[in-house]
Amino acid sequence: MKSTCILLLSAFAPAAAFVAPSQSQSATALSAQKSRTEFLRDVAAIGITAATTTGLSLPAFADETTASGVVIKVTKEGKGPKPDKGELAAIRFSSFAGPNKIDDVFETPEPYYTRVGSGGLIKGVEEILPQMRVGDRWVLTIPGNLAFGPKGRPASAGKPRIPSNAEIIFDVEMVGLPGKEEELIELIGDD
Repeated sequence: MKSTCILLLSAFAPAAAFVAPSQSQSATALSAQKSRTEFLRDVAAIGITAATTTGLSLPAFADETTASGVVIKVTKEGKGPKPDKGELAAIRFSSFAGPNKIDDVFETPEPYYTRVGSGGLIKGVEEILPQMRVGDRWVLTIPGNLAFGPKGRPASAGKPRIPSNAEIIFDVEMVGLPGKEEELIELIGDD
């Protein structure tokens, strides 16, 4: 119930900042009125404080920025295990450099398998994968220095050219950790 109230407050309260004052308000009341920016900042602070003090996790639209500059937007929270370094992880992802699609594994029948920490993906993604749980879907904004760097990437068959230090948007979902998940045999039995 508390989380619903907090979510409703954070969704609808900002709209009150954009309501024009009525003509009947006095000049004193108008001068006491907060700016829209101050109002929105206060509403956000109240929501975050309430969420953290009641033990709630932040809503899926809250962004987090790592020390290296990768911005994480959680769009779906999973409940599965986290991968260990060196483990095989099954992920689905799409990546974009501006409007240009670099890759999209959401459209393929099989996920992409990678060893966590092996360096097979761009640095920004390699940094974040160990923090994800099976079932998580995050949108990462990766700065150019943790993506393709100053060299960028030349165009290749079916892949666009990526300019130097281009920011990459990487939508990634952790779909499996072979070896850490319940085995199919345990789910359906061994009859």
